[in-house]
Amino acid sequence: MIRILKGDAVSKLDQMHCKRIGQSSYELMETAVQGFIHWFEEQKFTGQEIFIYVGGGNNGGDGLGIARHLQQRNYQVTVVLCFNDEADLSADSKINFDRLPEGVSKISFEDFDFPSKGIFIDAFLGVGLKGKLRDSALPIVDSWNKQQGVKIAVDIPSGLLSEGIAEEKTSVACADYTVTFAFPKLSLLFPENAKVVGELVLVDIGIADSLYQEFESDLFYIQKKDIPERHRRFHRFSHKGDFGRILLIGGSLGKMGAVVLSAKSALRTGAGLVTCQIEESERFIIQASVPEAMVIGEDLKDLDAFDAIGVGPGWGVDNREKKLEFLLKSFSKPMVLDADALNVLSQNPELLSLLPKNSILTPHLGEFERLVGSCVNHLDRMGKASELSKKYQIILVLKGANTLISLPDGRQLFNSTGTHFMATGGAGDVLTGIITAFLGMGYSPENAAICGVFHHGLAGEYAGKIRFQGTIASDIIEQIPRTFEFVENS
Repeated sequence: MIRILKGDAVSKLDQMHCKRIGQSSYELMETAVQGFIHWFEEQKFTGQEIFIYVGGGNNGGDGLGIARHLQQRNYQVTVVLCFNDEADLSADSKINFDRLPEGVSKISFEDFDFPSKGIFIDAFLGVGLKGKLRDSALPIVDSWNKQQGVKIAVDIPSGLLSEGIAEEKTSVACADYTVTFAFPKLSLLFPENAKVVGELVLVDIGIADSLYQEFESDLFYIQKKDIPERHRRFHRFSHKGDFGRILLIGGSLGKMGAVVLSAKSALRTGAGLVTCQIEESERFIIQASVPEAMVIGEDLKDLDAFDAIGVGPGWGVDNREKKLEFLLKSFSKPMVLDADALNVLSQNPELLSLLPKNSILTPHLGEFERLVGSCVNHLDRMGKASELSKKYQIILVLKGANTLISLPDGRQLFNSTGTHFMATGGAGDVLTGIITAFLGMGYSPENAAICGVFHHGLAGEYAGKIRFQGTIASDIIEQIPRTFEFVENS
């Protein structure tokens, strides 16, 4: 996993990388530019003029390099100069300024005649910004936000602080895409900044993972390359018992769909034996919807027969306190708690101390705030999530875009997979089944959470590319096997 550093560490990281491999800072800038160009061409943007807002710092140097490469690929490019004099350019930016081909139009911001449409690239201000925008920068950001067309921020939207929250959208350049380099800056992962950041794209510029270890940070970003090594490998003599015996507890009158989704997702993840504990009157729904699953009624005497338990989807909260207390006292292995199990916990906080160590809680934002109280913003949520995880030695999965995993040792991990098309009823129940299945297979709780969140998000991406806004939770389940194909091919 890649470590998320503070914005003021970027320059030092770049310098260490260049010194370590004998690369100049300009060559590193060129690597970033080429990474951007590679992504840009994959998007197949066509038929529109490109306008690049360029500042005097290294972010502007990236923009000037992007202008050169795009012009060489026969795009019509105009550079909007957002600095007063060439003397204001950083050393590497000056090199790229001097290398601009004659075919690239250059115009000062003051003389810029705003077009009716186009592709706009923001290379005005980078991660070095401290505090609020200076007065001279406000008109530039304002003009950017008034443009009509595709808007792309280079590394970070101008005006957004690396660890900040865009409280005033008028002082931040809002983008449809943010193409960031090396690692995602923390503010790019906050839900409050979603309308500013747009779709987040991470470009690898060749900095070794080992260099990040020389910086202090408990924040990490989960990438595709991190997943294969976390998976258990099974052999041709493995049987269904090796793939785990799991129990899913949930469902109630009118809410049986939740436990159906959890059971199906657990089976698609590879759980060997799935048993659902539900109200006796609802037995037929499970056995008709998920014939591969077994069903038991109210009797829960032999919990040790199960490798993992997931509880909560569609469970309801009425008369559940004693049952949850019994489960927490009777099952010593880590378990997964979601949905109504979390709501019961929030109503009976004394039960938190009974949670088996390394149990995994998977709240959405509302359920989380019922547990810890209202939060001012995502930074506040992160702090409270970490406190809860450390206090009770549990793993907390705060669901949403870039789902946050808080671990008992203080580390916090952001997920890289997922799509807004997953914002549909039942998607969380699918995650419960996936994580419970991994726990049952013998994964460590940490790896079960990481792999569960990653595969869930990736399955959602695949489903979203097929169903778009029509994606439902069942579509996510059907794509789970495809995510394992990715792991096998990595």
